[in-house]
Amino acid sequence: MAELDTSGGGKHKGGKIRSKKASTRVDLTAMVDLAFLLITFFMYTTTLQKPKAMNLVMPDNSVKTSQLPIAASRSMTIVLGGKNKIEWYMGEAGKTPPTVDNYGANGIRKAIIDNAKAVAASHAAPDNTMEVVIHPSEKSTYENLVAILDEMSITNIHIYAIVPILPMEVDDLKKNGNY
Repeated sequence: MAELDTSGGGKHKGGKIRSKKASTRVDLTAMVDLAFLLITFFMYTTTLQKPKAMNLVMPDNSVKTSQLPIAASRSMTIVLGGKNKIEWYMGEAGKTPPTVDNYGANGIRKAIIDNAKAVAASHAAPDNTMEVVIHPSEKSTYENLVAILDEMSITNIHIYAIVPILPMEVDDLKKNGNY
């Protein structure tokens, strides 16, 4: 706590009378304690970043249902390869050569948006939405799958499926050096 030292001259009876010099000493322990309490209070009450999660609906594996047909003219297939590379093609596998692309706004996102616009312009109203089939390979990472699911959310693609990769697509990945 704060102390006030009032020692000065004039203690001896025969000496000169001097004016009292007041020396002050302030103890800052309580101030430091208060500062740390305030810091911890604000750390506990402040949210740094709220976690972000995307809703993903997965089918029930216990119920066996037949596969729904996908129109080749409305489908885009995205194959996730290694080395952060993507191959994509419109329609059926083997009928059109795959295009090698990368992740990001100028890569696969641009291709998805362009193909969705082309499908919307070429089809009638009920069938004008594009469907995307995602084939992750053994060389792709979890980060690659999350990135492509983020692209589906960003580009407002509502119909997409994650299915096992075809052997022909693995051969294409190997041929292009992306496996």
